[in-house]
Amino acid sequence: MIAMLAAAALALQSFNPDISQLGWLSGHWRTEAQEQGWTEELWSGTEGQTLLGLNRTVQNDRTGGFEFMRIAADEQGPAFYGSPSGAPAVRFAMVESRHHIVVFENRAHDYPQRIVYRREGDTLIATVSLADGSRPMSWTFRRQP
Repeated sequence: MIAMLAAAALALQSFNPDISQLGWLSGHWRTEAQEQGWTEELWSGTEGQTLLGLNRTVQNDRTGGFEFMRIAADEQGPAFYGSPSGAPAVRFAMVESRHHIVVFENRAHDYPQRIVYRREGDTLIATVSLADGSRPMSWTFRRQP
């Protein structure tokens, strides 16, 4: 029983809903150029308790897709808002935040239902999937100067 309580307390300590703790996401990130093109994400700083983001995929010297993004708190707590191709924003609640990993979920959304960002040094890995982790798609970005 004590071990279960200690584990629960540790899990609560690892979840930090303070958006200012996501400064590690800030910057210009880009995938390696490949035959099919490349993708980049630009994330602002955390000032004002909001991160603003832009994602763009370039294929054959043309923009093949884009998304406006933001991470901000509302009355329900911190969340990721994604607006692909200028569509209305979809809210994904922050469900986990710890050292260089943040997880957002919206189980009512068709796909994706989970968005995970993980940073390892100058590498940022973004993964989208269903809530159970199935049907994952990942992008590995490198920090740009």
